[in-house]
Amino acid sequence: MILPKSKWGWIRAAALTGILAALLVYFYLIPAVRLAGYAPQEGDIIFQSLPHVDLVDAIEGITGSPYSHCGVVAKENGTWLVIESIFDVHETPLASWARRGRWGRFAVYRLKPEYRSHIPEFIEELHAFLGLPYDYRYRMDDESIYCSELVWKAWKNATGEELGTLVKLGDMNWKPFEQTIRKYEDGPPPLDRGIISPRRLSEAKQIEKVYGGDF
Repeated sequence: MILPKSKWGWIRAAALTGILAALLVYFYLIPAVRLAGYAPQEGDIIFQSLPHVDLVDAIEGITGSPYSHCGVVAKENGTWLVIESIFDVHETPLASWARRGRWGRFAVYRLKPEYRSHIPEFIEELHAFLGLPYDYRYRMDDESIYCSELVWKAWKNATGEELGTLVKLGDMNWKPFEQTIRKYEDGPPPLDRGIISPRRLSEAKQIEKVYGGDF
C-alpha cells in the first residue's frame, strides 16, 4: 500500500475517498434502502425519474410530473425484473432498475383487485414486444415503442381496455421544450399527436399507488 507523502497528498486522498463513499451511498445504499420497503408483486407498474438530460427534462416538464420512465414488475426464475422500453424493450433486474433513477426514488402502482386476474396475459403481452427499439418520436405505431406506450399497449392487447388516457402534445406544456421536440422529431412539433405519458398512465382507473409516498 502506497501512502501519500505530503499534506496535499493526504487531502487529495481524503477527497477521493469522500467522493467514492458518496457515490456508493447514492448508487447503492439509498436504492437498497428504498427497495427494502417495497414488497414486489407481478404486474406492478413502477415509475421513476431518470437522470437529467434534455429528453428527460422535456418529458417531465411537458407532462408536469416527476415520472419520466416506467415499466412493469415480473418474476422469472425467482428473480424480480422490470420489463421496460429504454433504448429497446428488455428486462432489467429490479435492483439495477432502481439504481438508475435519481436518488433511487420510485413509485409503485398496483392493479386493483378486480383487475388482477389479467396479470398473466398482461405479462405475456409485454414479452411480445421484447427487442423492439425505443421510439424517440413518441408515436403510437408498432415499429418502435416508448416506455408508457409499452405498458398501455400490452394492457390493451390483454384486456381490450385502455390504461390511462392519451393526450395531444398540443394540449400539454410543450412550448418551453420546443427545441428539444424539434431535435428528436426532426421537424415541427406534432401537436395533434396523441401520447400516453407516464403521468397519464399513473392516473388510470385500474391502478392505485402502493409505494413511494415521498415521490
